Order: sequence, then C-alpha cells, then structure tokens
Amino acid sequence: MKLNKLQIVLLLIAALALGFLGAYAGISLAGNDDGESNPNRQEQRLSKGSDNLPGELQKVAQAFNLVKENYIENIDDTQLVEGAIEGMLATLDDPHTSYLNLESMEEFNQQIESSFEGIGAEVSMVNGVVTIVSPIKDSPAEKAGLRPNDQVLSVDGESLEGLNLNEAVAKIRGEKGTEVTLEIVRASANESFDVVIVRDTIPVETVYSSTETVDGKTTGIIEITNFSEKTASEFEEHLTELESDGIDGLVIDVRGNPGGLLNIVEEILALFVPSDLPYIQIEDANGNVDKFHSRLDEKKEYPISVLINEGSASASEILAIALKEIGYDVIGHTSYGKGTVQTALPLGDGSSIKMTTYKWLSPKGEWINETGVEPTVEVDQPEYYYANPIVVEEEPFGLDDSDPNIENIQIMLDGLGYEPGRVDGYFNEQTETAVKEFQADNDLKVTGEVDEQTAGMIDAKVIEKIRSGEDDVQLDSALEELYK
Repeated sequence: MKLNKLQIVLLLIAALALGFLGAYAGISLAGNDDGESNPNRQEQRLSKGSDNLPGELQKVAQAFNLVKENYIENIDDTQLVEGAIEGMLATLDDPHTSYLNLESMEEFNQQIESSFEGIGAEVSMVNGVVTIVSPIKDSPAEKAGLRPNDQVLSVDGESLEGLNLNEAVAKIRGEKGTEVTLEIVRASANESFDVVIVRDTIPVETVYSSTETVDGKTTGIIEITNFSEKTASEFEEHLTELESDGIDGLVIDVRGNPGGLLNIVEEILALFVPSDLPYIQIEDANGNVDKFHSRLDEKKEYPISVLINEGSASASEILAIALKEIGYDVIGHTSYGKGTVQTALPLGDGSSIKMTTYKWLSPKGEWINETGVEPTVEVDQPEYYYANPIVVEEEPFGLDDSDPNIENIQIMLDGLGYEPGRVDGYFNEQTETAVKEFQADNDLKVTGEVDEQTAGMIDAKVIEKIRSGEDDVQLDSALEELYK
C-alpha cells in the first residue's frame, strides 16, 4: 500500500508522538448501517479525541483515522507509523538522517561493534540514488571491485528507484553465503554492469600495522578501516608497539574508511593534537560551538602523514583535517565531504531515528561538508585502479574492433604488465598479442579475442593486484614526503 507524499508527511508527525498514536490506534470511525460514513459522528469523535493535542497534531490525528477507516485495503498500524516517520524524514532532504526499525537498529548496533553480515560497504543516498561511500577492507564488496561513488541501480534485477535508503539496504544485505547481484553505474563508464557478490561476515578487525624502511629510516604504517567501539584501544596498542620498536615516522592510512563513532576518533586525535588547539569543534543547531582539547603538551617527535581518498568520510576526515591543520601532510585524493554528526534518538520501542544533530568543524573552524578534505600532496593511483569492469555483450572483442570496453581492456592489460600498444579503444595487432600472452599465462584458450571468460579473468587479476598493494603510489608518495 502506497501513501501519497502529503499523507506520509502528515502521518509522520503523529508517529513521533508515541502516546498519541497509542491513544488513536484503537479509535474506530463509525458509519451508517448502509456503509456510508457519518461526517457528524466522525467530527465528534475526532474533536473529542484531539482536544489535548497541539494544533497541527489534531490534523494529523484526523488524517490517521481517515486513512484507517476509509482506505480501500486493510492497513497495518505499524506500516502506517513507520511509513509516516520515513516520509517526514525524507522532507529534510538529508541522506544521513533515517528511521531505524527494530531490525535496522540491531544491524546498526552490530556494525558499531564491527560484527555483522552482508557485503561490507557503507552506502548513502546521493541525489536519490543509492551510492557506495566506501567498501570495507577485506569485505566481499571490496573483493568484488566496488569503489567509492559507484551507484547501485538494482538488486537481483529489482530496481531501487523510489525506495528510501533503508528499503534499498534491506535488499542488499543478507545472510552469509547468499548471493546478490548489483547493477552498478560508475562515473567513468558508458553503461551499467552487474557485480555478483557472495555475502559474508564482515571483518571485525579495524586496525592494521606494518613497517617500511626507506633510506635507512623505519616508518610505521597504521591503517584504520572503520571507527568502531574497539578501534581507539586497538590503535593505541599498535602505536605503542611501533614506538617501542623505534620508528622514525608514521603514516596513518584512512583511505576507504567510511567513518564511524565520533568519540573514537576523538580518542585517537587526543594522542596527536596538543592542547593549545582544539582537535575538533562541534556546532549545534543554534550555532553554539564547543571546542574540545586534549591534555597533550606537544606534538610527536617524529613526522606524520595521513593517506586519504574519495572513500574517506566522516571520522576519517575529522582525523585528516585535524592533523593537516597542525602541520602534517595529507596525501592522496580529496575526501568524501561529510561534515555532520548523527545521533541515534530512541523512540521508546527499540526503534530509533538516526538524525543529523550537529556540524563538526576542524580545529581552525573549517566545515568540509560536501567539499571534503583537500590533500597537501595530491596523488592518484595508476590508471588501471580506476578502469571499469569489462562488459562483453554477445560477440567477443577482436582485431580491428573499436569500443570503450576495449579501452578498459587495454588499460588493465597494461597495468598487469602486458603491452597492448595503445589505450584508445581500438583493438590492434599489438593488443591481440597482449591478449594472447595473458590467455596463455592464465590457462585460457589462446584466441587473441576477449570473450566473457577472458574478460572475467582480466577483471579478477586487476582486483587481485590492487588488493596486493603492489603499485600503491599514494603510499609510496607518503613514505617519500615524510622525511623531506
């Protein structure tokens, strides 16, 4: 059952007044024996029942009862209430404010605890389209090659058009071991393509560390994949271990990190930002600003760099801009641009509204919402990192063909160490030779043509190489810049 927008907006106001809904859910608008409603009796009941309500809520009460009594189909009260809540929140035009029913709230809590099942990607609603903010490290979404800003058009052949974010997410998520097919549009692609993902348990670990030695200097690298409940303590453990090993510098990698809990990134920043400058400022709806300071006397003795990309959002950006404004380099690509804070406000029955309640500002008062954090040193990854999956319709691609997909093939082959001779979408003899070499090296039938099997293998090998970090020029740049 679909309600029009006006009904939904009106009903939603009522949904927030839980006591009112309890009182009105049982009211029946009596009619004449012939089935026609009696307007006078309706008016009497509504007037009597709504005397204690504020003005606008009286209108909502009337709308709720009119729908319940007169709509042609049976309507579940919960469906009306939840639809109303979602409708009112939709009028805020805020992709980060949403209603969380009991099931959604349970999954939200699991995600905060970093233990949940699904594809492992943070999503948002951008211009009415479900959009990937960032896939989580080692998740099915990352392994399948999803990227920040990928748009999801359909799930298992069912269009997401017209659905709100919660409804769309409900279709994407699912139990471990089940398969889901997402229709994806990528900014640089001419057409959509399907990505098949097997849902799994999303990794619990959120902090990883390693060291690299460059020109005799040992650099600690700490990667944060999400800011969940245990991230700050995990981070401090890794940092302490690296410092006890005598590192000369530190790289903090928050690329592809979609954010998480505000208090967790605050705990981490308190380890780095001296007390003379706030590590964050929080502004409420009335423009009042609170500044938060650490108890730290001075900066670390060693240099620090932060790695970001377009998938770094929210808490990742809080960390990046705070360290940037106290003089550290930020390397990579401009971040996502989410400068707001959401609070889960309980409705009393286990459900909540996740609502934007504050702006966060940088130590110097900058608001990066919708603009992102700009790096001090901008570095893009190799071109094959951004290539689109190969779409083979019916006939394989071969000699003398021209197609945007062939350009992707050439970019990928070049990134994998084969030499296609050109990357303009024209399938020449050198491209054919490169395809044959790739096929021979991967136990494929050597034809020199790219069919679905060869295309799938090229895609898989590119994803494998990206995940290996073999050509991570952003990290290489961070290591080089650190001691300049």
